[in-house]
Parts: sequence; structure tokens; C-alpha cells
Amino acid sequence: MRKINYSDFGLCSVMEILSFIATIIFVTASGALAPGPLFFAAISHGAKSGARGGLAFSIGHTLVEFPLVVILALGLLIVAREPAVQVSIGVVGGLALLVFGAMQIRDCFKFRFNQPRSSGIASRNPLLVGLTFTGLNPFFILWWLTVGGDLILDSLTIAWLPGVILMYVSHVWMDYAWLTAVAHFARVGTNVVGTKWYRIVMILFGPALICFGLLGLYQAHLSLSTP
Repeated sequence: MRKINYSDFGLCSVMEILSFIATIIFVTASGALAPGPLFFAAISHGAKSGARGGLAFSIGHTLVEFPLVVILALGLLIVAREPAVQVSIGVVGGLALLVFGAMQIRDCFKFRFNQPRSSGIASRNPLLVGLTFTGLNPFFILWWLTVGGDLILDSLTIAWLPGVILMYVSHVWMDYAWLTAVAHFARVGTNVVGTKWYRIVMILFGPALICFGLLGLYQAHLSLSTP
């Protein structure tokens, strides 16, 4: 992940902030759009409840995700300006992006969509399902400890805790938009994953994540080489 180094927090140009927001949206969109437990739960429940079910899933997801982001931010806040911390998180985040990018490419060619069985999900409280499927998803936790940790560190560098809020808002709206849309389309009988545009978008995300990962490793190398 690109490290944004400013000598004075809070004095970022509009273009720098917009560039950071664009990076957040692009990097986190790959995770938000990828098929996962919450995605398939939204399809199963959405066939019955529609967009309202997707919205409830998103709220449940946020109730787990936002406290996790705050905890990570508070932990990094103390050491955010330490070069060793920035390099370490940059390396971990860069390597994670390489792995996730490779997995994205692999899954695009292996994945075959089958309408998931409800397994009783359609009768469950969608808010509770959102909480459970998020909190028990190891991929979700791993993502925030690696790639997400790098984003949090960058946001702290930009504007401390207000930067974290900016980062999270720039990310979380995609969860709400996507899960609500998926649940709505399930209600009207549209197979989102089976569409051509979806597969194209997901294929493009893989190489892009690898590029971001290589850039993050390069920036970490530059930081390590700078006396």
C-alpha cells in the first residue's frame, strides 16, 4: 500500500485526500464484491426479504467491523509515526495483497455459481446473521489485520482518528450498496454472479491487487532504505 507521508497531520490537499479515497474504494471493493458467507446469506434471505434483508445484513456486519477498526486504530495510534511500524505493516499489507490478488485470479476461473440452499437462513434474523457471519469469518479478520491495517495506518498518517473515520466511510458504503442490491436482485430472481459484467470486474481486480501489493512492497523498501 502506498505510504502517504506528511510532516503536518491534517494539512492534506484535496487531491491527496481524493487519491486516498479512490485507493480505499478500489482495494476494498475486491473484498466487498467477492462471493463469501455473507454474500450467499444475502442471496438466500434476500429471495424472501428483498433489499430490507440486505440492509439488515449490512448493519449486522458494521456492528462487528467498526469496533474492530476502532480497536486497530487505537492500537496503531501510539506507534503510527514509527518507521519500523510503517515498514512492517507495509510489507505485511503488500504481501497480503499479492496473495489476495492471486486468489482472486484463481477463483475467477474455478468459481461456478450455484444457487445456495437456504439451510434455514431465510428464516433467521438478518441482523443476527450479519453479526455471526462477519464475526466468525476468518478471512474477514485476516483482511483487516493485513491489508486493512495498512489502510488504517495511512489514514492515521493523514488525519489521525478523523482520517480513520474517512477511511471507514469510504469503505463501508460499498457493503451497504452491494448487499442491499444482491438481496434485491435475489428477490426479483436475477443471478448477479452469473452476469458477464460481474465476472469481468472480478477478473480485473486480481491483477490490480497484485499491482497494489508490489507498490506497497516497493514503498516499504524505499522507507527501509531511507536513513
